[in-house]
Amino acid sequence: MNLELKELCKTLYLAYIPDQIEAIPFDDPETYLTEILRQEVKGRQQAKVARLIKKAKFREMKRLADYEWKGALHFPATLNQETLSGLGFIEKHENLLMMGSSGTGKSHLATALGRKACENGYEVRFFQVADLVSQLEEHFRLGTLTRFKRGLEKCDVLILDELGYVPFQKEGAELLFHLITDCYERKSVIVTSNLEFGQWNRIFGDNRLTGALVDRLVHHAHILAFKGESYRLKHALSHQKQPD
Repeated sequence: MNLELKELCKTLYLAYIPDQIEAIPFDDPETYLTEILRQEVKGRQQAKVARLIKKAKFREMKRLADYEWKGALHFPATLNQETLSGLGFIEKHENLLMMGSSGTGKSHLATALGRKACENGYEVRFFQVADLVSQLEEHFRLGTLTRFKRGLEKCDVLILDELGYVPFQKEGAELLFHLITDCYERKSVIVTSNLEFGQWNRIFGDNRLTGALVDRLVHHAHILAFKGESYRLKHALSHQKQPD
Protein backbone atom coordinates (compact mmCIF):
# COMPACT_ATOMS: atom_id res chain seq x y z
CA MET A 1 0.00 0.00 0.00
CA ASN A 2 1.39 3.42 -0.95
CA LEU A 3 2.25 6.09 1.61
CA GLU A 4 -0.52 8.47 0.54
CA LEU A 5 -3.20 5.82 1.07
CA LYS A 6 -1.80 5.06 4.54
CA GLU A 7 -1.95 8.75 5.42
CA LEU A 8 -5.53 9.05 4.13
CA CYS A 9 -6.61 6.09 6.28
CA LYS A 10 -4.86 7.66 9.26
CA THR A 11 -6.54 11.02 8.66
CA LEU A 12 -9.95 9.36 8.44
CA TYR A 13 -9.23 7.15 11.49
CA LEU A 14 -9.62 3.97 9.42
CA ALA A 15 -7.23 1.92 11.51
CA TYR A 16 -8.21 -1.53 10.21
CA ILE A 17 -8.50 -0.94 6.48
CA PRO A 18 -4.74 -0.96 5.72
CA ASP A 19 -4.47 -4.60 6.83
CA GLN A 20 -7.39 -5.67 4.63
CA ILE A 21 -6.71 -3.89 1.33
CA GLU A 22 -4.80 -6.77 -0.25
CA ALA A 23 -6.61 -9.54 1.60
CA ILE A 24 -10.04 -8.85 0.10
CA PRO A 25 -10.57 -10.08 -3.48
CA PHE A 26 -11.68 -7.46 -5.98
CA ASP A 27 -14.78 -8.43 -7.94
CA ASP A 28 -16.32 -5.01 -8.53
CA PRO A 29 -15.87 -1.59 -6.85
CA GLU A 30 -19.09 -1.64 -4.86
CA THR A 31 -18.61 -5.14 -3.45
CA TYR A 32 -14.98 -4.40 -2.63
CA LEU A 33 -15.79 -1.14 -0.84
CA THR A 34 -18.63 -2.76 1.09
CA GLU A 35 -16.43 -5.61 2.30
CA ILE A 36 -13.50 -3.42 3.26
CA LEU A 37 -15.76 -1.09 5.26
CA ARG A 38 -17.37 -4.13 6.87
CA GLN A 39 -13.91 -5.23 8.01
CA GLU A 40 -13.25 -1.77 9.45
CA VAL A 41 -16.46 -1.95 11.48
CA LYS A 42 -15.59 -5.47 12.65
CA GLY A 43 -12.13 -4.36 13.74
CA ARG A 44 -13.56 -1.46 15.70
CA GLN A 45 -16.12 -3.67 17.41
CA GLN A 46 -13.47 -6.21 18.42
CA ALA A 47 -11.24 -3.46 19.76
CA LYS A 48 -14.13 -2.02 21.78
CA VAL A 49 -14.92 -5.41 23.32
CA ALA A 50 -11.27 -5.89 24.24
CA ARG A 51 -11.24 -2.47 25.94
CA LEU A 52 -14.44 -3.22 27.85
CA ILE A 53 -13.12 -6.58 29.06
CA LYS A 54 -9.85 -5.00 30.18
CA LYS A 55 -11.70 -2.20 31.96
CA ALA A 56 -13.99 -4.66 33.77
CA LYS A 57 -10.96 -6.22 35.55
CA PHE A 58 -12.26 -9.76 35.79
CA ARG A 59 -10.15 -12.05 37.95
CA GLU A 60 -10.52 -14.90 35.45
CA MET A 61 -11.76 -15.28 31.90
CA LYS A 62 -14.91 -17.38 31.96
CA ARG A 63 -17.45 -18.01 29.20
CA LEU A 64 -21.08 -19.07 29.27
CA ALA A 65 -20.24 -21.80 26.76
CA ASP A 66 -18.10 -23.50 29.42
CA TYR A 67 -20.64 -23.26 32.23
CA GLU A 68 -22.27 -26.46 33.55
CA TRP A 69 -25.90 -25.39 33.59
CA LYS A 70 -27.14 -28.74 34.90
CA GLY A 71 -25.01 -28.54 38.02
CA ALA A 72 -25.86 -26.81 41.27
CA LEU A 73 -27.85 -23.89 39.85
CA HIS A 74 -31.59 -23.62 40.57
CA PHE A 75 -33.48 -20.89 38.71
CA PRO A 76 -36.30 -18.82 40.19
CA ALA A 77 -39.68 -18.80 38.46
CA THR A 78 -38.84 -15.42 36.91
CA LEU A 79 -35.79 -16.63 34.99
CA ASN A 80 -34.35 -19.50 32.97
CA GLN A 81 -31.13 -20.25 31.12
CA GLU A 82 -32.27 -18.62 27.89
CA THR A 83 -33.52 -15.38 29.43
CA LEU A 84 -30.48 -15.10 31.70
CA SER A 85 -28.05 -15.64 28.81
CA GLY A 86 -29.98 -13.06 26.78
CA LEU A 87 -28.97 -10.38 29.33
CA GLY A 88 -32.42 -8.80 29.35
CA PHE A 89 -32.00 -8.10 33.07
CA ILE A 90 -29.35 -5.47 32.25
CA GLU A 91 -31.67 -3.45 30.04
CA LYS A 92 -34.29 -3.53 32.82
CA HIS A 93 -31.74 -2.57 35.52
CA GLU A 94 -32.54 -5.77 37.40
CA ASN A 95 -30.18 -7.39 39.89
CA LEU A 96 -28.93 -10.97 40.15
CA LEU A 97 -28.32 -12.41 43.60
CA MET A 98 -26.38 -15.68 43.49
CA MET A 99 -26.57 -17.49 46.82
CA GLY A 100 -24.93 -20.76 47.80
CA SER A 101 -21.96 -22.61 49.19
CA SER A 102 -18.41 -21.91 48.12
CA GLY A 103 -17.28 -23.63 44.94
CA THR A 104 -20.71 -24.18 43.38
CA GLY A 105 -20.17 -21.97 40.33
CA LYS A 106 -21.42 -18.54 41.41
CA SER A 107 -18.29 -16.57 40.50
CA HIS A 108 -17.92 -18.48 37.23
CA LEU A 109 -21.45 -17.60 36.14
CA ALA A 110 -21.18 -13.98 37.31
CA THR A 111 -17.92 -13.54 35.39
CA ALA A 112 -19.24 -15.27 32.28
CA LEU A 113 -22.32 -13.04 32.24
CA GLY A 114 -20.09 -10.02 32.72
CA ARG A 115 -17.90 -11.04 29.82
CA LYS A 116 -20.89 -11.56 27.55
CA ALA A 117 -22.20 -8.15 28.61
CA CYS A 118 -18.87 -6.64 27.47
CA GLU A 119 -19.18 -8.49 24.16
CA ASN A 120 -22.63 -6.90 23.78
CA GLY A 121 -21.24 -3.42 24.36
CA TYR A 122 -22.12 -2.95 28.03
CA GLU A 123 -19.64 -1.48 30.52
CA VAL A 124 -18.94 -3.80 33.45
CA ARG A 125 -16.92 -3.51 36.67
CA PHE A 126 -15.89 -6.57 38.66
CA PHE A 127 -14.85 -6.41 42.33
CA GLN A 128 -14.26 -8.85 45.11
CA VAL A 129 -16.31 -7.21 47.84
CA ALA A 130 -13.51 -7.11 50.41
CA ASP A 131 -11.22 -5.36 47.91
CA LEU A 132 -13.93 -2.89 46.95
CA VAL A 133 -14.60 -1.96 50.57
CA SER A 134 -10.86 -1.44 51.14
CA GLN A 135 -10.74 0.85 48.11
CA LEU A 136 -13.79 2.80 49.28
CA GLU A 137 -12.24 3.30 52.72
CA GLU A 138 -8.94 4.40 51.21
CA HIS A 139 -10.57 6.88 48.83
CA PHE A 140 -12.69 8.22 51.70
CA ARG A 141 -9.57 8.89 53.77
CA LEU A 142 -7.79 10.53 50.83
CA GLY A 143 -10.77 12.67 49.90
CA THR A 144 -11.03 11.07 46.44
CA LEU A 145 -14.20 9.04 47.00
CA THR A 146 -16.34 11.23 44.72
CA ARG A 147 -13.85 10.81 41.88
CA PHE A 148 -13.71 7.04 42.41
CA LYS A 149 -17.50 6.73 42.39
CA ARG A 150 -17.71 8.96 39.33
CA GLY A 151 -15.61 6.37 37.50
CA LEU A 152 -18.34 3.80 38.18
CA GLU A 153 -21.23 5.96 37.02
CA LYS A 154 -21.00 4.93 33.37
CA CYS A 155 -20.95 1.20 34.02
CA ASP A 156 -24.08 -0.80 33.25
CA VAL A 157 -23.26 -3.80 35.43
CA LEU A 158 -21.52 -3.89 38.82
CA ILE A 159 -20.38 -7.36 39.91
CA LEU A 160 -19.76 -7.81 43.65
CA ASP A 161 -18.11 -11.17 44.19
CA GLU A 162 -17.74 -13.12 47.45
CA LEU A 163 -19.91 -11.10 49.80
CA GLY A 164 -19.76 -12.82 53.16
CA TYR A 165 -16.16 -13.96 53.43
CA VAL A 166 -14.84 -10.94 55.35
CA PRO A 167 -16.79 -8.79 57.86
CA PHE A 168 -16.58 -5.01 57.51
CA GLN A 169 -15.98 -2.18 59.92
CA LYS A 170 -18.84 0.30 60.35
CA GLU A 171 -17.30 2.83 57.95
CA GLY A 172 -16.72 0.26 55.20
CA ALA A 173 -20.22 -1.17 55.57
CA GLU A 174 -21.78 2.27 55.23
CA LEU A 175 -19.65 3.17 52.21
CA LEU A 176 -20.67 -0.05 50.44
CA PHE A 177 -24.31 0.58 51.33
CA HIS A 178 -24.21 4.06 49.77
CA LEU A 179 -22.52 2.72 46.63
CA ILE A 180 -25.21 0.08 46.16
CA THR A 181 -27.87 2.71 46.85
CA ASP A 182 -26.40 4.83 44.05
CA CYS A 183 -26.91 1.86 41.70
CA TYR A 184 -30.55 1.35 42.68
CA GLU A 185 -32.77 1.29 39.56
CA ARG A 186 -29.92 2.81 37.51
CA LYS A 187 -27.77 -0.23 36.76
CA SER A 188 -27.68 -3.97 37.36
CA VAL A 189 -25.82 -5.36 40.36
CA ILE A 190 -24.70 -8.99 40.43
CA VAL A 191 -23.86 -10.28 43.90
CA THR A 192 -22.39 -13.66 44.81
CA SER A 193 -22.57 -14.73 48.44
CA ASN A 194 -22.08 -17.86 50.52
CA LEU A 195 -24.46 -16.52 53.19
CA GLU A 196 -28.25 -16.43 53.37
CA PHE A 197 -29.84 -13.00 53.79
CA GLY A 198 -30.47 -13.67 57.50
CA GLN A 199 -26.72 -14.00 58.02
CA TRP A 200 -25.68 -10.78 56.29
CA ASN A 201 -25.79 -8.85 59.56
CA ARG A 202 -22.62 -10.76 60.51
CA ILE A 203 -20.86 -8.92 57.70
CA PHE A 204 -22.39 -5.47 58.07
CA GLY A 205 -22.73 -5.50 61.86
CA ASP A 206 -25.89 -3.39 61.81
CA ASN A 207 -29.36 -4.89 61.50
CA ARG A 208 -30.97 -1.70 60.22
CA LEU A 209 -28.33 -1.10 57.54
CA THR A 210 -28.42 -4.78 56.54
CA GLY A 211 -32.19 -4.68 56.17
CA ALA A 212 -32.08 -1.53 54.04
CA LEU A 213 -29.33 -3.02 51.84
CA VAL A 214 -31.19 -6.29 51.28
CA ASP A 215 -34.37 -4.34 50.53
CA ARG A 216 -32.65 -2.38 47.74
CA LEU A 217 -30.92 -5.40 46.26
CA VAL A 218 -33.96 -7.71 46.33
CA HIS A 219 -36.28 -5.16 44.71
CA HIS A 220 -36.17 -5.81 40.92
CA ALA A 221 -33.95 -8.87 41.49
CA HIS A 222 -33.70 -12.51 40.49
CA ILE A 223 -32.39 -14.81 43.22
CA LEU A 224 -30.43 -17.81 41.96
CA ALA A 225 -29.77 -20.65 44.42
CA PHE A 226 -26.65 -22.79 44.13
CA LYS A 227 -26.80 -26.11 45.94
CA GLY A 228 -24.73 -29.23 46.14
CA GLU A 229 -21.04 -30.02 46.51
CA SER A 230 -18.18 -27.77 45.55
CA TYR A 231 -17.13 -28.16 41.90
CA ARG A 232 -13.53 -27.55 42.92
CA LEU A 233 -13.67 -30.29 45.54
CA LYS A 234 -15.27 -32.79 43.15
CA HIS A 235 -12.71 -31.89 40.47
CA ALA A 236 -9.85 -32.42 42.91
CA LEU A 237 -11.23 -35.74 44.13
CA SER A 238 -11.81 -37.00 40.59
CA HIS A 239 -8.15 -36.39 39.76
CA GLN A 240 -6.76 -38.13 42.82
CA LYS A 241 -4.87 -41.29 42.07
CA GLN A 242 -6.83 -44.37 43.00
CA PRO A 243 -5.07 -46.73 45.42
CA ASP A 244 -3.60 -49.92 43.96
